[in-house]
Amino acid sequence: MTSGSRPTDTEPMAERILMIDDDNRLAGMVSDYLGGAGFRVTVAGTGREGEALLKRETFDAVILDLMLPDADGLDLCRKLRASSDVPILMLTARGEPMDKVVGLEIGADDYLAKPFEPRELQARLRAILRRRGGGGGGTAKSEILRFGRLEIDKGARVVRVDGEERTITSYQFAILLVLAERAGRVLSRDALMDLLKGEKLEAFDRSVDVHISRIRAAIEDDPKKPRRILTLRGTGYVFAKDQDR
Repeated sequence: MTSGSRPTDTEPMAERILMIDDDNRLAGMVSDYLGGAGFRVTVAGTGREGEALLKRETFDAVILDLMLPDADGLDLCRKLRASSDVPILMLTARGEPMDKVVGLEIGADDYLAKPFEPRELQARLRAILRRRGGGGGGTAKSEILRFGRLEIDKGARVVRVDGEERTITSYQFAILLVLAERAGRVLSRDALMDLLKGEKLEAFDRSVDVHISRIRAAIEDDPKKPRRILTLRGTGYVFAKDQDR
């Protein structure tokens, strides 16, 4: 099922969103709202249907419900992330903080608890798409930041260690880039979120810590003894200027 007007030859191609959710009423409301905002929304009522669509079509982002009739949303998120870097926004009726932490740990880019305001969903969706940095004709010159054996390709949004590409989500790339561009400077969690133009962290929100942990797992030789992204307890994080000496 799709929503939103078809683009004409003179209009830019609308971003395609796959919503995997078995709540027909909610899916219809989201499709209408996002369709009116210029997105093209396709809805899959089961995990199996969603997986099949992703194999044969290209989407700019996925909205994924945790509670599906034929699949566990966390397991499906893990499977999607293993095969694709498509941005994933998770939805759940369970507002448990641990669900959020687990979802972020396995590769989701953002998390929204039901019930939610359509405007907030749209804002979060646009944010993860913006962080993904897609589109734009592909004419921008690639700029690579180099720190010893680590390369951060801003144009391609790719991270390499010893020339080998490492897998991180679009949000994690944005966090890494913010830190690397300010190497040697300590950034608090609130400062990071502000620089990412995200929402303010709640008092006990550990999502940034989770993302940092995943970034370390990808780029550090020993994530338990990081040399690239350092923690200053009670203060924040700092990206080391001098590495691999």
